[in-house]
Amino acid sequence: MKNYTITVNGKSYEVSVEERGGSSTPVVSAAQTPVVPVAKPAASATSGSEGRVKIVAPMSGKILGIKVSPNQAVKKGEVVAVLEAMKMENDIVALEDGIIASINVNVGDSVETNQTLVTIN
Repeated sequence: MKNYTITVNGKSYEVSVEERGGSSTPVVSAAQTPVVPVAKPAASATSGSEGRVKIVAPMSGKILGIKVSPNQAVKKGEVVAVLEAMKMENDIVALEDGIIASINVNVGDSVETNQTLVTIN
């Protein structure tokens, strides 16, 4: 068993990897589940103008929820969207305090890695 510390989006996770004899696929167990920022459902794909801070999808997946609306004040770490990826729900959070400038996705949309979900001013 080997132990590793992995950092994802600035958050560290302790993982253990067990190598099985003759198996080429290691078994991985994580101490905690990653949190990915997610937003509330939006009425339209784009609302308002582009903001200076872009919140992007950390991986490909499907938008399950939008938790904010245009012109809403948000605090750093507040959930703005929920992304389903690899059968897990990931909270997508605001990167800093600000006002929601635009929501660039709708609930049910499939998104790609680094696609802009929400922008903040």
